[in-house]
Amino acid sequence: MRLSDRSIGMALMLCLTSGAAALAQDVNDAPLTESWAPTEWGADDMAGSVNRITPELVLDAVGLVKQGKVATLGKVYAGDAPAFGSRGWRMTMPGLPTGGPFGSHQLVYNDEYLATEIGQIGTQFDGPGHIGVITSDGLFFYNGRLLDKDPAIGAYGLGPLGVEHVAEKGFVCRGVLLDAVAYRGGQLPIPTGAEGDPGIITDADIEAMVQAQGIEPIGEGDCVFLYTGHGDIWHPSDWDKFDAAEKTARTAEFNSGEPGFGISACEYLAERKIILTGADTWAVEAVPGENADKPFECHMQMQTRRGIWNLENLDLSQLVADGAHEFLFVWAPLKMKGATGSPGNPMALY
Repeated sequence: MRLSDRSIGMALMLCLTSGAAALAQDVNDAPLTESWAPTEWGADDMAGSVNRITPELVLDAVGLVKQGKVATLGKVYAGDAPAFGSRGWRMTMPGLPTGGPFGSHQLVYNDEYLATEIGQIGTQFDGPGHIGVITSDGLFFYNGRLLDKDPAIGAYGLGPLGVEHVAEKGFVCRGVLLDAVAYRGGQLPIPTGAEGDPGIITDADIEAMVQAQGIEPIGEGDCVFLYTGHGDIWHPSDWDKFDAAEKTARTAEFNSGEPGFGISACEYLAERKIILTGADTWAVEAVPGENADKPFECHMQMQTRRGIWNLENLDLSQLVADGAHEFLFVWAPLKMKGATGSPGNPMALY
């Protein structure tokens, strides 16, 4: 008997949700008791903090372009690039050429076939459907949508949690680069969780970097990026010069943990009503962070609770080399209906 696509989708969703419930020993009802939903943009909102962008903020950000320089911040997507967990990028050419010839002029063409977690690989944007919380009411995601109870959400798309709702607006903002390597005097180490850990950036560290860099304080509508040096393990320009053994070793080191924002830094940025975080690392926040029993706490507090989205695995090297601590940042996720996130190549102009 051939099952319908809907039957298959329902079966997959049941497996996912029942598996999550089986693994959960407890629930976290903070989203319910602390009223994480509806957000300040109303119960129908599906875009989050990108709603803060106004024509005035756009014009102010455009005014930061002084030299006419452009830096692309995306890393190259490739099968041997470091990836989190079991994620991978598998691209093949189904023919060389794939099609043709056509006409008397003998035109041919090439296509590629891609198998990947396209929203969560390489340089990646975390959208509304990426991070959730197991509560007593169900699987809670941005603005109170319940993954296991919303009929518009299924195995073939996340409906109101899809990344396309953020993509309809896009990001045009003041970009702020926090150079933690200059601040710390070298590449930040992977945190150990000790008090005063140099691999964890705190709220006080952010204020100190802003002051040292001589820029305006972080404010509403800003997009804030952290350079830790950890991303240079996956070197933005030299990766293809390494042999397979060196790439394997660097991938293991890159994925073993990372420096980044601690929870006090994330709360500080949220209070200032920023709209996006980013870094040269695979999670942006410190791993491990201050609370060993709360991994990826910033993800939950920023994304699920507040709709402040995240860009990971950025190449910030040109901005660092040019000392570009303020710039016009322009980018939008791909409009992939129902996806958790998006690949892309963000741009900084200064």
